[in-house]
Amino acid sequence: QAQLVESGGGLVQAGGSLRLSCAASGRVFSSYAMGWFRQAPGKEREFVAAISWSGGRRYYADSVTGRFTIYRDNAQNTVYLQMNSLEPEDTAVYYCAADSVIFDGTTTRSLKAWGQGTLVTVSS
Repeated sequence: QAQLVESGGGLVQAGGSLRLSCAASGRVFSSYAMGWFRQAPGKEREFVAAISWSGGRRYYADSVTGRFTIYRDNAQNTVYLQMNSLEPEDTAVYYCAADSVIFDGTTTRSLKAWGQGTLVTVSS
């Protein structure tokens, strides 16, 4: 089973950028779809973005389309989330997730692996 460790969170002003990283361990990384979810205070966890194992398919939540980009480096066993034009509404704990099948915002099944999360705070 893949183990996932996120990094890159922090405090940023509105309009700024951050890049989150998710380092995966385990031999299955290159065959797993990877993605990001987030949970804001008092809200349910929500889908942000996902990428297939080959990188050929990418899905985004409507709220981040055009501002966030997900990409991966299979040689480094790492998936990234480049976040631009950040808004206070993007403030949340961001979680990395992995599964053998690609997922998106309509996925209801339990995913195979989750990271511990990294906090992103966007000040106005």
